[in-house]
Amino acid sequence: MMPEPTALPAPARRIEFGGANLLRALAVLAVLYSHISFYLIDDLGTGWWLIDSVYTVCVEGLRLNQHLSFLGVAVFMMLTGLLLTASALRNPPGRFLVNRIGRLLPALWVAIAVAILLVKLGVNGMFSGQDGITTGQSLLSFVLGGFFLRPEVAVLGVTWTLVVQIVFYVYSVVTRPLLRAAPIAVPILGALLCSLVLLYNLYVPQPYSVPMLTKVAATLPAVFVGQIVYLAWSGAASWRWLAVAALAQAEVVALATDIRAYWAGDRYLWTITFVAIAVLLLARYDGPIARWTAVRWVGTRSYAIYLLHTLILYRAYDWSVGLFGKTGAVVVFLVVTGVASELLYRAVEVPAGRWVGALASRVGGPGPGARDESEVARRA
Repeated sequence: MMPEPTALPAPARRIEFGGANLLRALAVLAVLYSHISFYLIDDLGTGWWLIDSVYTVCVEGLRLNQHLSFLGVAVFMMLTGLLLTASALRNPPGRFLVNRIGRLLPALWVAIAVAILLVKLGVNGMFSGQDGITTGQSLLSFVLGGFFLRPEVAVLGVTWTLVVQIVFYVYSVVTRPLLRAAPIAVPILGALLCSLVLLYNLYVPQPYSVPMLTKVAATLPAVFVGQIVYLAWSGAASWRWLAVAALAQAEVVALATDIRAYWAGDRYLWTITFVAIAVLLLARYDGPIARWTAVRWVGTRSYAIYLLHTLILYRAYDWSVGLFGKTGAVVVFLVVTGVASELLYRAVEVPAGRWVGALASRVGGPGPGARDESEVARRA
C-alpha cells in the first residue's frame, strides 16, 4: 500500500518560520557547550561550575546525552529538513543544488584553509589524530574527502555534518518527482535506505565498507523528522502516514544505537524526540524573543560560529586560563569566536551569498526567485 497522492501545489506552500533564528541560536549554544564540556571533562580531566549545573538539569533531569552530545547537531539537521523541503519542491534541481551547495562552500573553504595553516604552524593538531596533513589530504579536505579516507583525515572535524547536508540535498533532487507526487514516501524511503547502509557497513567487511556513511545514515533521521514536520504543517499527508514516517525514523535511530553507530551515549532517540518537540513549539514562533538582537546575531552567524569555534577553543582556553581562570578563559574563547565569526560572515558569507544567489537565479530556467525558506536553513 503506497502513501496517498498529495494535493500539495507547485510551487510548494510557503510557511513562515519566525523562530528559525531562535532555534539556530539555541543549537549554536548547545554545540559550543558540548565541545567545552568534552574538552574540560574528557581531555583535561577537570570541571566547571556551568557543566555541573547543566549536568544536573539536562543530563540527570531531562535525560539528554552527557555533554549534550548531538543536541545542537540534531537541531541544525531538523531545520535543514524543515526548511529545505519547500525549496526542493519550488526550485528546479540545478538551481536548488547551486544555491544550497554554493552557499556552503566559500566559508567552508576559508575555514579549511585556516585549519590547515594552524596545523602547519603547529598551533592546532588534527581532529583525527594524525601528526600532520599532506598536500593531497589538504586538497581532499576542501571537498570533505578526508572523511572517506582510511584512516579518516579530519583537519576540521565539525564539517562532517556538511556531508550529511549535501547527501540530503542530492537525495532531495533525485526524489523530487516522488516528493511532488507522494511526499510522505520520501522520508519513508529515506529511512529504508539509511537502514540498508547501516546494515551494509555492519556486515560487510573492510575494505568494502564505507564507515563515514554509517555516521551519515545515523544522522539523516533527524533531517527526515524535520521534513515530516514540514509535510504535516503543509497538509501533504494524513496523520497516519505521518506517524508511519516518524516511526520509520525511530527504527533507524534504534538500529544505529544498537550497533553503536553514534559516538557518545545511548539517548539519541530521546534527543531527537526532544528536539522535534522544540521545533514544533518554536519554529513558527515570532514573538519578541525571536526578534532580540542577540538572537538574530547568533542565528545569522551560526554557520560561521560552527565552522570556526573548534579552531579557537583549545588554544584560547589554554593560553588564557592561567590569567583569568576557567570562566574567564571561556569568555575569552567566546569573544574571540564572536569576532572571528563576524569577520567570516561579513567578508565571505554575505558577498558570496549574493553572488551565489544571482548565479542560482540564472540556473534551471524560469521559476521562482532565489529568495525562499531555504535562505534561513544553510547552517548545520
